[in-house]
Amino acid sequence: MAHRREKLLFLLYALCYALSTIAGKSYYEILQVPKGASDEQIKKAYRKLALKYHPDKNQGNEEANKRFAEISNAYEVLSDGEKRSIYDRHGEEGLKQHAASGGRGGGMGMNIQDIFSS
Repeated sequence: MAHRREKLLFLLYALCYALSTIAGKSYYEILQVPKGASDEQIKKAYRKLALKYHPDKNQGNEEANKRFAEISNAYEVLSDGEKRSIYDRHGEEGLKQHAASGGRGGGMGMNIQDIFSS
């Protein structure tokens, strides 16, 4: 049962990620916080929105479930200092590259985008 729940949660996160890419909303917009928001502001905004859109409170409402997944994904990135830094510098594409490299940030400590942006 727990394994099935993990699979569903993963699928929700994947769906959220895909939807946020298509929609083009920034994670800051999703959580309704300014780009320079503190960790506490991000946590507070997440809790408020998560309570509002939680699937237990919105059973059968697919839109609320999608919104909850979107909110959770945004919080996952913005609450992690390393992921947030990558997102702020390189956007979602940078996060994808970071994840694809196993979290190592590219080859031998360098990011090709950093080189070209210099």
